[in-house]
Amino acid sequence: MTLFDHELSAQQKNKRRGFLFILSSPSGAGKSTISRLILKDQQLELSISVTTRARRSSEVDGVHYHFISKKEFERKCAGEEFIEWAEVHGNYYGTLRESVENALSAGRDMLFDIDYQGTEQLQKKMPGDTVSVFILPPSMKELVARLHRRAEDNQDIINLRLNNARTEIQQWRSYDYVVINEDLNQSLLFIKSIYLAETMKRKRCRFLKSFIDKLIAEKIN
Repeated sequence: MTLFDHELSAQQKNKRRGFLFILSSPSGAGKSTISRLILKDQQLELSISVTTRARRSSEVDGVHYHFISKKEFERKCAGEEFIEWAEVHGNYYGTLRESVENALSAGRDMLFDIDYQGTEQLQKKMPGDTVSVFILPPSMKELVARLHRRAEDNQDIINLRLNNARTEIQQWRSYDYVVINEDLNQSLLFIKSIYLAETMKRKRCRFLKSFIDKLIAEKIN
């Protein structure tokens, strides 16, 4: 049995508020891989970001991102449709407000694979609904190696990501948890444990009062 075999009953889920489980890291540190593995357990709902970045050959529109034009992104931004947005490596990324509010009200937990700028906005706007984890590489040398191994960007883009990494890493203090991703399986276990503990926080379990009232009133004779 794994940590994610834990599951609230349908009745309990309807009486709890969901939360935003945020994973951030510099490019190549492992957040996308860890996000993909966590989603296999089907406990979290992925927040699919809107982006102006060009789609990679391995990506599917509507599954990995919603790919739109810069003009369309700016229109949505002007209409305050985003709960958070940021410019990252020269491209825009954002999260639609309506999808987040609907999920939390329904008791669903959402996984966010976003950078520190988006995280900061969510923490300010929804301070009681966010749990954030920052993933660090074990060394800058290993970060360089991972960026080259994934073979998705040219050298100019890799250099840009490495230059930005030092700025991104300095944001670690604004996160609730920090995990050094030296071993993928161990890091995955740590992050799953964090998520499971957060699901059981008293403030999120709205069903507890009625359950406890019923428990106290229960006759045992």
